[in-house]
Amino acid sequence: MLTATNIGTLVTCSPDVNNGLPVITGTKTSVSRVVVLYKQGANAEEIARRISHLNLAQVYAALAYYHANRDQIENELTQAEAEYWSLATLHSQKDKTKDE
Repeated sequence: MLTATNIGTLVTCSPDVNNGLPVITGTKTSVSRVVVLYKQGANAEEIARRISHLNLAQVYAALAYYHANRDQIENELTQAEAEYWSLATLHSQKDKTKDE
């Protein structure tokens, strides 16, 4: 007999994992990681190939979560990008100080 998967269990948020941001259940892979690849033009099958420990159902669950919670995930991505540029600027300033 086949066992059905409750798709509502494929994405979780826990304060103990990824600072409470949504991840694929049983992994430390964030929904936002899947979304970044999706926004770069990768389809679900390609994402599953690139993040090989995820199956197609998990990728589709992450994408469904994104589409249902777009504002939340876009905000998360914006914050991550701002943090990246802040750290890059800090690193660049340190390099300039070393060269002087």
